Amino acid sequence: MPEKETLERARKDKREGKAPSTQAGEFVREEIEHIREGKHGARSTKQAIAIGLSKARRAGVELPPSEGSSEETKEQAKRDIRKAKKGSKAKSSKRSRATREALKREPRSAASKTALSRQAHKAAAKRSKASRSRSAKKAAKTRKK
Repeated sequence: MPEKETLERARKDKREGKAPSTQAGEFVREEIEHIREGKHGARSTKQAIAIGLSKARRAGVELPPSEGSSEETKEQAKRDIRKAKKGSKAKSSKRSRATREALKREPRSAASKTALSRQAHKAAAKRSKASRSRSAKKAAKTRKK
């Protein structure tokens, strides 16, 4: 379950007209903080980001999977969006405990500044110059004056 502050920050972003990816960024940020605090770990930075995006979708952020996503990822995103609409609160305690315990065994290095920097650099390198420029211009429009 996302923290109250995270939900409020995401709602604020939505009110300000920011992109769904920006709203979801709040949940990713929360996940990175959890790893840094030692609450649990992650096998990779990608996994930490995926957990955050999943939380965002389940919290109601209208975030479709990217075009380059695998079929599995697209299916998971559909399930997350469906769960958000349904508003189901019932969780399997055995499953959530197993997931939490498994994540606790993972390393904490996935949230290090170096790992995050490496991940961001790799993600940016996959995009075209035009794509990066477009998103920078879009971000500039919503920036506080």
